[in-house]
Amino acid sequence: MEAQRITLSLSDHSGGFETSPARVRLADLARFASDVQIFLRGDAKEVDTKDLEVAIQKGSLAIQTVPLMGAPRLFADLRALLDGELLEGIDAKRQEVIERWQKMARQSRELAYKISAPFLERPVIVSADTDYRADDADQWVQVERYIRGEIQDLGGATNANAHVRLPDGTTLTVTTEKNLLRDDKENRLYKTAMLRIRAEYNVLTRELRSARLIEFVEYTTKVDEEELERLTRRGASAWRDVADPTAWVDELRGGKH
Repeated sequence: MEAQRITLSLSDHSGGFETSPARVRLADLARFASDVQIFLRGDAKEVDTKDLEVAIQKGSLAIQTVPLMGAPRLFADLRALLDGELLEGIDAKRQEVIERWQKMARQSRELAYKISAPFLERPVIVSADTDYRADDADQWVQVERYIRGEIQDLGGATNANAHVRLPDGTTLTVTTEKNLLRDDKENRLYKTAMLRIRAEYNVLTRELRSARLIEFVEYTTKVDEEELERLTRRGASAWRDVADPTAWVDELRGGKH
């Protein structure tokens, strides 16, 4: 195969403006440039990116390489990405980048990635509508659950959503209807809130995606001492004739294993 230019582009409107060479958030630029370098090199360091010359393209933020030769695995991986969304057989480092892009695109529908080259009949697109995944990550189920976290952003000019910082430090984007936010009388920004959501849950990685807000749930972290004491008394009364509660529970479960 003759030498090929590879173009990797980022389309992003999540900041309230179109990301382009003329205007881009510094953190987004650094992250995208790092991902492009990792993707081109691959696990086998097939492409030497240290002295690789690139051009920043107009329009969305796009990085185009000089014509590349001697990268058969890179070219094969790009073709494989067009053939299917299961990342089986893809270079490990490239797989990590695609999975990261897919996760970020699901968190914001205003974010998408594109890889194009002359030898590809169409570009490789990673967006909220695609489902690139590793084989062992294809374990998603629909769930409804309660989550607690700090509301870091709320609203949106085009798509209404809430950005919730969870106790483990990750941020979950939860989409919602505009009228639900409009009718909410509570100022929740930068406060801890309880949310009832519907989402997809990965039973292997425990990751949530495509989360949608059902309702905010009012809760309090204060303990009702009188109610706690009342429940304690009821429990003590109910268990007073059980000599060994642990053995009793084991027996109900069918004995110890």
